[in-house]
Amino acid sequence: MYSQFPADQGQPTPETSSAAQAGRTRAPWLPIERVDGTRLEYDEFLARYMHAGRPVVISNVASEWAAMHQWTPEHFKQRFGSKPVAIAYGRDMPFDQFIDEVVASSPEKPGPYMYRSFLHEVLPELLPDVIPQNKFAFPRRYASPLMPEKWRRPDGYLKLLIGGIGSKFPVMHFDGENAHAVITQIYGDKEFIVYAPEDTPYLYAKKAFPNHSVVDDPVMQDLERFPLLAQATQYRTVLKPGDMVFVPAKWWHVARALSTSISVCSNILDGSNWDDYVEEVAVAEAGTSPKRGKAIRRYLTAAGRVLAKLESMQYNSPALARALVLPRVLAPVSAEVAPEPSRTQLQIRIPGS
Repeated sequence: MYSQFPADQGQPTPETSSAAQAGRTRAPWLPIERVDGTRLEYDEFLARYMHAGRPVVISNVASEWAAMHQWTPEHFKQRFGSKPVAIAYGRDMPFDQFIDEVVASSPEKPGPYMYRSFLHEVLPELLPDVIPQNKFAFPRRYASPLMPEKWRRPDGYLKLLIGGIGSKFPVMHFDGENAHAVITQIYGDKEFIVYAPEDTPYLYAKKAFPNHSVVDDPVMQDLERFPLLAQATQYRTVLKPGDMVFVPAKWWHVARALSTSISVCSNILDGSNWDDYVEEVAVAEAGTSPKRGKAIRRYLTAAGRVLAKLESMQYNSPALARALVLPRVLAPVSAEVAPEPSRTQLQIRIPGS
């Protein structure tokens, strides 16, 4: 699968801790395809990658962001001082203390990894730094006013990720609610590791959280504990500033910082992952209230048909869609036709946060 991917421009850095390698096997891997964002049209991205469920690294994105020139560890430390910031579930830290621990992080003593700071909720001061939108990260149906309020996210769940050498996202996973994921690198280098959905039987999913794996390290693998892991095909890349990786729905992924690393991530929802999104949220809602689960399923199924027709009109009859206005408002298909969500703080909150 994807055996013809061109060689990646970045090479993953091997583990430096001998203790981390003891009794483990270094995993073989294939590179993720890499393309130049200045030569890739948005519609081509949709057809070749998103709708095909194919991961890709796109270089030279978001060059107009102030974040690309300003965001450094010292910048955050000076800008926020001791302001508390969300690091993980139920864990806050003073921002300056967090940055100090990130900079001091090492493979032998990893520092904390920030993965729970949604910008519109907790750090709205940073929103002007990520304008204009990265067109390849446009959230599509999340931006539709037809989405129920709980899942209406015109920012695509935009959040900040910061970690130091040796730190990593706490668990290999695929994104919930059948979402596509996009991670844009701003500062430093970060290694990404992904596995295709068909390798799920080899990745030791948790029973309670089937989108989480119990595998502790896919790079230096413990094949005695996880023997099936050897049957899975691993893909890797190294993100550098200005790179983004697109991770399709149900693709397993995990990241680790190769240097002090700053990036932002968001999610995408459209017709390519809609049906399983509807199924997942309906089942989740039914767990609380069977009646609500059925109602959500009916509404989202009908909304999906309406959105598909409005999206199709914009592609097949663009002049008519512009004249009617409503198709672009209810079903924005690109960053060019949608309001910029980062210009103002959205009054939205992550469910359960």
